[in-house]
Amino acid sequence: MDERAALRLLAADLPGAGDDAAVVDDLVVTTDMLHETTDFPAGTTRYTAGWRAVGASLSDVAAMGASATCAVAAYAAVELDETELGDFVRGARDVCEAVGAEYVGGDLDTHREFTTATTAIGRTDDPVRRSGATPGDVLCVTGELGRSAAAVRLFEAGETDRANDLFRFTPRVAAGVALRGSATAMMDSSDGLARSVHQLAEASDCGFELDFDALPVHDGVAEVATDSDDRRDLAAFFGEDFELVFTLPEPALDAARDATDVPLTVVGKVVEEPAEAVVADGEAVPDRGYTHGGD
Repeated sequence: MDERAALRLLAADLPGAGDDAAVVDDLVVTTDMLHETTDFPAGTTRYTAGWRAVGASLSDVAAMGASATCAVAAYAAVELDETELGDFVRGARDVCEAVGAEYVGGDLDTHREFTTATTAIGRTDDPVRRSGATPGDVLCVTGELGRSAAAVRLFEAGETDRANDLFRFTPRVAAGVALRGSATAMMDSSDGLARSVHQLAEASDCGFELDFDALPVHDGVAEVATDSDDRRDLAAFFGEDFELVFTLPEPALDAARDATDVPLTVVGKVVEEPAEAVVADGEAVPDRGYTHGGD
């Protein structure tokens, strides 16, 4: 059973589950667990691991349209090395500082492999859910796609300095807050663009038409992609980019662009639910991307 199947199993007992974070009054809370063998390729520095782990939770806060308040992390490794631990904390503190939050500590333990569990807290009295997309809305993404895919390929090639640089991302907290008044549905792209759109379609009970030619692809992808099909797959299906994927009424697009600090790109539109939930050029887009415990 993969992560999404497990979430469906728990849905009856946890009706508030299903968005990127839980909302209690105006408090937004989210948690993530990452492991060395599945989330940190060989060559990932502990500084990058601290930045990326805490950044992943801060990205979930961003996807709710919330401001980020603070984060904590549980850190476990085979042994507690002073340099590695210090580097991890520096990375965690720096990514928090980048979005106006504070890293306030956590827990330490030993474990058979490097593992970290992070929790981030934010605030909003008007969260953006995944369930508000409406036919006629445009589908947009922040920033560029494929950054993490390029990093993984570079790690595999032994180009660790460039790979670590690409593996660190800035959570889109400011953009999420700016979009809160206009976005009708939103989540982050940790599972990949295609899978994220499928999740929005399921939550909003609608369909989507994607325009693969419109995808904003990070320059790093060109360094590692073998051909145009590989380039598209790295941008659309790989995941772990932590950009925002959102819908909004088309008349609100110009104002949203003016309000955000990163580029916004229209990559599709919301339609009445078709036979296939997500299509591109008349063909079904597979529900494929990153899932814990699955393919």
